[in-house]
Amino acid sequence: MGSLSTDGDGLPPLRYPPARRDDSVVDDYFGVRVPDPYRWLEDPDSEEVRQFVEKQVALTDSVLAKCGERERLRRQITTLFDHPRYDTPFKRGGKYFFFHNTGLQAQSVLYVQNDLDAEAEVLLDPNGLSEDGTVALSISSVSKDGKYLAYGLSASGSDWVTIKVMRVDDKKPEPDTISWVKFSSVSWTNDANGFFYSRYPAPKEDGELDAGTETNINLNHQLYYHFLGLKGSTEMLPFIKLVDDFEARYEAVANDDSEFTFLTNKGAPRNKLVRVDLREPNSWTDILPEDQKDVLESAYAVNDNQLLVSYLSDVKYVLQIRDLKTGTLLHHLPIDIGTVFGISGRREDSEVFIGFTSFLTPGIIYKCNLATEVPEMKIFREISVPGFDRTVFEVKQVFVSSMDGTKIPMFIVSKKNIELDGSHPALLYGYGGFNISLTPSFSVSRIILSRNLGFVFCIANIRGGGEYGEEWHKAGSLSKKQNCFDDFIACAEFLISTGYTNSKRLCIEGGSNGGLLVAACINQRPDLFGCALAHVGVMDMLRFHKFTIGHAWTTDYGSSDKGEEFHWLIKYSPLHNVKRPWEKSANQACQYPSTMLLTADHDDRVVPLHSLKLLATMQYALCTSVENSPQTNPIIARIECKAGHGAGRPTKKMIDEAADRYSFVAKVMGLTWMD
Repeated sequence: MGSLSTDGDGLPPLRYPPARRDDSVVDDYFGVRVPDPYRWLEDPDSEEVRQFVEKQVALTDSVLAKCGERERLRRQITTLFDHPRYDTPFKRGGKYFFFHNTGLQAQSVLYVQNDLDAEAEVLLDPNGLSEDGTVALSISSVSKDGKYLAYGLSASGSDWVTIKVMRVDDKKPEPDTISWVKFSSVSWTNDANGFFYSRYPAPKEDGELDAGTETNINLNHQLYYHFLGLKGSTEMLPFIKLVDDFEARYEAVANDDSEFTFLTNKGAPRNKLVRVDLREPNSWTDILPEDQKDVLESAYAVNDNQLLVSYLSDVKYVLQIRDLKTGTLLHHLPIDIGTVFGISGRREDSEVFIGFTSFLTPGIIYKCNLATEVPEMKIFREISVPGFDRTVFEVKQVFVSSMDGTKIPMFIVSKKNIELDGSHPALLYGYGGFNISLTPSFSVSRIILSRNLGFVFCIANIRGGGEYGEEWHKAGSLSKKQNCFDDFIACAEFLISTGYTNSKRLCIEGGSNGGLLVAACINQRPDLFGCALAHVGVMDMLRFHKFTIGHAWTTDYGSSDKGEEFHWLIKYSPLHNVKRPWEKSANQACQYPSTMLLTADHDDRVVPLHSLKLLATMQYALCTSVENSPQTNPIIARIECKAGHGAGRPTKKMIDEAADRYSFVAKVMGLTWMD
C-alpha cells in the first residue's frame, strides 16, 4: 500500500481501492503485443466503472479534507473573483451587444443597448436555464440587421449544442430549434433569411441519451443552411467551388462583389493576406506578404477601406492599421505587452473595440476612432479587481535552450525582487499542440498562489503551439512530438538551475494536450518534479482516435493504425510508459511526484476513460503491486460531475476546482500561508 508524506504535517497512509485487471486483453500492433488490462474502464455506462469512480472520488475527498489551505484558498479566490467583467461590445443593425458578469454569476449575461450611452437591457440570461448554472451559452450570433439572435446552449459541459432563435426587439423566441450541433459557429446571410452551421448525425442510442457521456466516434461533419422559420425555398443554395481540400487554412476577411480577401497559411507558415476574383479563381495575388519573423494572427476589414491586423511577435501582440487594397502600413496602435482579444469592428464602422489582457492586467477594452487622421485609442472600460496590487509583481520573458539548442520562450511571473535561492514553489504551465499559442492572460487563482503562497508562475511556449507559426507547430507534432517534452523539461531545469525553485517545489500543470504533456514528462523525468496536475489529458495514444472527435487529432499525433506512427506513439503514450523509477535509478527512493489527474463525466472531447485508465495503471504499477513501495507520494484523481472539457463551466465549479487542486499542491509541498 502507498502512503502519503509531506514536509509539513503528515497525512495518514493512503489505501488505494483495488481495480480489476483483465490480462486477457492484448492487442497486436504490427507484431508488438500490447496489454490493455483496464479496457473495461472505457465503458461509461458500466456499473463496474461507476463503482470504480465512486471509490476514487471518496479517496480523493479524504485527501482533500486534510488539505489545510483548501477553505482559505476557496475564500480568497471567491473574494478576488467577485469583480465585474465585460467582453468587447459588437455592433449589429445600429445596436450594441455585449456580455457581462457581475462577479460570481455562474454564466455571463448577454446585454443589448441602442447606443453606448443608453441603458443596457438583458437580452439573454443563461443563469435562469438551470438551477446549478451548468447550462451554458456556447454560441451567439446576431443577424446583420440586428433583428435576430441565434444562440446555442450546451448542458453540463458537453460539446453538443442545441441552437435556438429569438427576436431581439421583443425578446420573443422563434420556433426554430436545431439539435445535435457540435464544433460549429453560426453565420447569418446578409438578408437575415437564415444562417450556416455545421453538425454531425445524431448519436444512435436507444432511450434517453445523457449528451456528453457517450464515447461514440463523431464522423461526417456536414455544413447546413437553416432557413429561418422555413421561409423561402429549400432548394440547394448556389455555390462556387474555390478551395475544396484541407491543404491550408483560409479565413475570409472581406469582399467587394466577386473579389475576396483571405488570410491563409498556404505557402506562408506565418500567414499572409491574399486576394482572388471568383471570376478568375486560378489567379491569386499577395496583398500582405508573410512576415520574416512575426505571425499574422488576424485581419479585420474596418472603416471602409482599412485593415486592422494583429501580429504575434515573440509571443507579444502588435496592432497595425493597413490599407485594405494595397496592404500598406498606415499606423501602429499603441498597446502594452500582453494579449489582444475580442476585436470587434466592421467595414461600415469607423469605431473599433479591442480587448486587452496580460498577467497583471485583468482587462481593458479600448475604443479606437479611425475617422480621425491619426487613430484615437481611448479606454472604454477597464476591469478592476479589488485587493489586487499589480505593483507587487513583475513579469520577465526568458529564452531557454532546449535539448537540440532551439530557444524556447518562457514567461516568469513573481513577486518583485525575490531572492533566487532555490526555495520558491513554482508552477510551470504548458500546452504545445495544435498550433495553439499560450499568450499572457490574467488569472485570479495564480495571483493568489504568488501573493499568499509565494509561487513563481511560468508559461512555457514550447514547440507544437502556434507562437511562431506553422513551422513551430510542426516541430512539435507527429514524429517530432518528443520535442514538446524536451522543451518543457528544459524549462523546468532552467527554473531550478537559475535558483527560482527546486525539484521538490516544482509543480507542472496542463490541460487536454497539455495533460498529455504533463503525464509524459512525469513518466520521462519523475525526479524533476514535486507535483503534477494533469487536466483532461489524452493518455491512451494507441486508442484515442476511436472515441468521439479523437480521430481529428491524428494530424498532430499520428495513428496506431499505421505501423510507423504506432512506433512514434508507443514511445511516449502516458498509459504505456508508467515505469517504477526506483528500478532504473541508483536512488532507491526515487518515485513519481504527487499527482492529481483531473477529468469530468461529461467530457465528450477527451473522454474520461483516458484519465481513468492511467489512474488505475499508476496506482497498480507504482503502489498496490509492490510490497513496501517507495511510492509514498499520492496518485489521485479529481472527477467532476456535470462538467466537461472546460468550456462553459460555471464560476463556482471553476473556483472549487482551483481551491481543490492548489490546496493539494500546497499540502504535498508543505507550504504555509502568507498574508
